[in-house]
Amino acid sequence: MDCQYTDLSKMIDHSLLNPTLTVQDLESGIELAKAFDVASVCIMPYYLKQCAEALADTTVKASTTIGFPHGGHTTAVKQAEAKQAIADGCQELDMVVNISKTLSGDWDYVRRDIKAVIDVAHDAGQKVKVIFENCYLDDAQKIRLCEICTELDADWVKTSTGYGTGGATHEDLKLMREHAGEQVQVKAAGGVRDLDGLLAVRELGVTRCGASRTKDILDEARRRLKLDPISATASGASSY
Repeated sequence: MDCQYTDLSKMIDHSLLNPTLTVQDLESGIELAKAFDVASVCIMPYYLKQCAEALADTTVKASTTIGFPHGGHTTAVKQAEAKQAIADGCQELDMVVNISKTLSGDWDYVRRDIKAVIDVAHDAGQKVKVIFENCYLDDAQKIRLCEICTELDADWVKTSTGYGTGGATHEDLKLMREHAGEQVQVKAAGGVRDLDGLLAVRELGVTRCGASRTKDILDEARRRLKLDPISATASGASSY
């Protein structure tokens, strides 16, 4: 592989969003993310503060979701969620667009909704990933969202929540990379389950990938790079 370990580990947002995860699971997942030196832990909002505290002495960022998973919260609620997340130590906010308004073509509303969260985050010096949930959209809608996110200086455009009917596809990633501004990064979520999948989306210009199989992906990366494995104790009992 023509890359370093951290080129791959720092692509991964370790996902701890499954509602059935226990507190013990969340704590083990945070330790796994620290051991593998990923980009961030994207965790359920109620446990964000503890997550941020646990990551304080690391290069792994604390992240959480806004308007998750369907995007139908009012803009005021999304703003309140963003403010609370930042108060709890969030460095990257993954917000869901209002899918209903997107499908309805109410682009002024969609723009205001996204801007409200971006403004809160950027005023605090933090970053936003805007989730489209592409499985429900046509290409014209995806392109318009890319244009809006570029106008608003979103930090990432993101394919999916991982809880819709489909995840990231190569076709969508190519479209998003083509139509988002150069300063807007692209995040793949849903469907990248192994190292080859991660390498493939990297070739398409993806800089972040939401993953629940972090341990499997990065164990294989270390094996191919001939690096020592990370012990099961250091990385937690399992991947999420």
